[in-house]
Amino acid sequence: MRLGIGLPAAVPGTPPAAVGDWAEAGERLGFRSLAVLDRLVYDNLDPLIALAAAAERTEHAELMTTILGVPWRDNPVVLAKQLASLDRLAGGRLTAGLAIGGWPEDHGVSELPPGGTGARFDAMLTAMGRVWAGEVAGAAGPMPALPAGRPALLLGGLAPAALTRAAVRSDGWIAPFFGYEMLVDGAAAVRRAWDDAGRPGAPRIVAERYFCLGPDADTTADEYLAHYYGRAWAGAAMADTLRSGDALLTELARLAAAGCDDLLLFPCAGDLGQLERLADVVAAWPAFSAQDLAVASEH
Repeated sequence: MRLGIGLPAAVPGTPPAAVGDWAEAGERLGFRSLAVLDRLVYDNLDPLIALAAAAERTEHAELMTTILGVPWRDNPVVLAKQLASLDRLAGGRLTAGLAIGGWPEDHGVSELPPGGTGARFDAMLTAMGRVWAGEVAGAAGPMPALPAGRPALLLGGLAPAALTRAAVRSDGWIAPFFGYEMLVDGAAAVRRAWDDAGRPGAPRIVAERYFCLGPDADTTADEYLAHYYGRAWAGAAMADTLRSGDALLTELARLAAAGCDDLLLFPCAGDLGQLERLADVVAAWPAFSAQDLAVASEH
């Protein structure tokens, strides 16, 4: 199971420049991927802007949106070009994690019509695929095609249709930040749909967890999650947040045994000390090694 980090682009009060510092340090410490989550009506950096900053400070780490809300972005050609531009800027390192998005206020301020978001999402995925394949042209010629398979694509969501969509239309599934049984059941459903579609290999399963380490970890984590999720979901998020080295190592083993291919660890605080503490803890996990990136840099 590969380990990645979330960048603190959605931790209020974190200086924007910290995103680049975290990205550079995360790659140096051996984390395989750098991820950013997405909200519209919240105090966070736009994920594509944040990942562009990360791309400029790194060379090898995978860049991921987990997840990017699609339907309220409205214009699939614009979004496809933004994602293609980021992938080209990063030298092909982008994995676009996409979904309908679960925050009602984000849809509301975007003035989307009620209902039909699944169909709208499917249509936008198709349109974006045409852009990436070089099938959209103007008077000056077609928009440049990306190499096959770029950007890599993962989909999120928990509804049966979303799980099937992830299996049929992408490289795999991004699980929620909390809920072990939801992860296990969702991954099993995606694998069944993948096999039913006759696809070779297996879907990529990406899990996510929050972490907070060091002095005042409990208070810091609870305050951040209550602010981010509000009353509806904060309790569930708090229950699965990793607040000690022992809890973190136990969860690594549990998620690896469940067949997750990647685990992304998102901070509840933006100070770089959180990342350094995290690296100290996972260094004790036998499966974690910075050598993979070091080898990649030699080629």
